[in-house]
Order: sequence, then C-alpha cells, then structure tokens
Amino acid sequence: MPKGAGKTVAQNKKAYHDYFVEETFETGIVLQGTEIKSIRAGRVNLKDSYARVHNGEVFLYGMHVSPYEQGNRYNHDPLRERKLLLHRREINQLIGETKETGYALVPLKVYLKNGYAKVLLGLARGKKKYDKREDLKKKEAKREIERAFRERQKM
Repeated sequence: MPKGAGKTVAQNKKAYHDYFVEETFETGIVLQGTEIKSIRAGRVNLKDSYARVHNGEVFLYGMHVSPYEQGNRYNHDPLRERKLLLHRREINQLIGETKETGYALVPLKVYLKNGYAKVLLGLARGKKKYDKREDLKKKEAKREIERAFRERQKM
C-alpha cells in the first residue's frame, strides 16, 4: 500500500489469485452525492470490477457501491462507471501497456487517504490454470514450514 495510506475499505483478494500484478498506481475516484458516505461505511465490492482507458481517460466498471441508507432520492446507480484520476503521463503509460495482449487494469483495493477515497489500480497479466495451482502449492508448502517451525519452538 502506498506510503501514508489510511483505512482500507475494500480489497480485491481474487485479483492476486487470477493475475500477476506487475505495477500499481494510486488513483483518485470521481464520486457523486452520497457515494462517499457508503464507501466510508465499507459498503463497496470490487469483485468482477475492472478499469479501461477510453478517450484518454480511465474509467472503472463493475465496482458496486451500495446505496446510502439515508440518501433517499440522492442515491446513484450502484454499478455506474466511475472516472479514475491519474496524471497524463501515467495514462499514456497505461495506454501503451494495455495495448499489449494479456494485460488488464484491475482495482486491487479501495482505501481512504486524508479524507479522500483512493483506488489502488494494478497493471496485471492473467494467470493460466497451472500458474494458479503452482501458487497454491507454494502457499501450502510455506504454511507447512511455518507449522513445523512453530512445533519445533514449543519443544
């Protein structure tokens, strides 16, 4: 997580399972009305969300922000597309790198920093099924080593 980042509101754990994250970008997000209140309450879901560069701007699709309970008519569509705020040079870099096949922009987490909602966007390459199996084997082996080490220390 970037230095000075605040409270993590939502995390996309499946992203690390499905993708190799090669680079991350901290982005701002354009919100409307009561959406920030729902985000502060932790009512955000990043599952199946992705970002795309369109006309020199980056948009986030599929992020579900639940309607705010006290928002009545001021609430917005929970699945609407939201604009992400990046510097021009970062957008140009993303345009170049997403043109390559196999690369995607995946939101990794939503967090609050200095009162603003931020999205950690990852430039990711998709994993094949055998890569996922390999990662699970490594994770299991690491767990076994930790367990054995703890058992040894108890003696």
